[in-house]
Amino acid sequence: MSSTPTSTAPYYFVPAPSRHPAMAALGLFFVILGGSQWLNAHTWGMYLFIFGILWWLGVLYQWFHDAVHESEGGSYGHKVDLSFRWSMSWFIFSEVMFFGAFFTALWWARAHSVPALGNVENALLWPDFKAVWPSMAAGTTASPANLVAPFATMTPFWLPTINTALLLSSAVTVTIAHHALRAGHRGRTIAFMWVTVLLGATFLCVQGYEYFHAYTEMNLKLTSGVYGSTFFMLTGFHGFHVFVGMLMLLFITLRLMKGHFTAERHFGFEGAAWYWHFVDVVWLGLYTLVYWL
Repeated sequence: MSSTPTSTAPYYFVPAPSRHPAMAALGLFFVILGGSQWLNAHTWGMYLFIFGILWWLGVLYQWFHDAVHESEGGSYGHKVDLSFRWSMSWFIFSEVMFFGAFFTALWWARAHSVPALGNVENALLWPDFKAVWPSMAAGTTASPANLVAPFATMTPFWLPTINTALLLSSAVTVTIAHHALRAGHRGRTIAFMWVTVLLGATFLCVQGYEYFHAYTEMNLKLTSGVYGSTFFMLTGFHGFHVFVGMLMLLFITLRLMKGHFTAERHFGFEGAAWYWHFVDVVWLGLYTLVYWL
């Protein structure tokens, strides 16, 4: 939402017919087609995938630009504000379900699949199988037939703990920025928003180094049994969400520098902050269940 007074906006806003949904769908078609062919060893699929991504991002840029122009032009009133809030709430709920499925996969593997493979019925198939977690040694769930190379598991010290401190600090800085905006202190808001963006970028750099360390020194890979697959699935998708949230905060910061948003009307800021706090909460679950237990 922008700085336009609610009293001047229409009760409901019906946008003009737009090409953006069809163009975005076309870009995603190129992404899916190119990605599928790339996975099947067709070199041209990589170029089509990249083309689709660039096409899709270009459409999103134009689409968001139009939405900002409508907002700053006074087209969005109270009803539109409510629709944005409900939309963001349902979006975050869908993300909760998304990560809930992955956390359930981790729990199911540890609490059900691994113990079931080590019961008496499977003893005839794998007499030397050890149903233990983490599955990091020969003969355990990492490699019942010694097909998976031995690897080391990730501990919470020190990179994951550093990243936890970074994300918790970023939650504090974005909250300070929000209170500063509501108090009308735009300079203070912008300063703390830049700090938040920097903390998010630092988190991604630390996680990138953690992955490099895991692959090169610990031999921990996506193919390292159920432990490796669940570890990279959970932390990798979370890292992607951190990247998306950081971009959201960056664009909100740039809009703040252009004079957008006021103390009374700033849902664009609030929506990005909601998403960032969601990312923080998911990381706390990851930090506890993946790195400590």
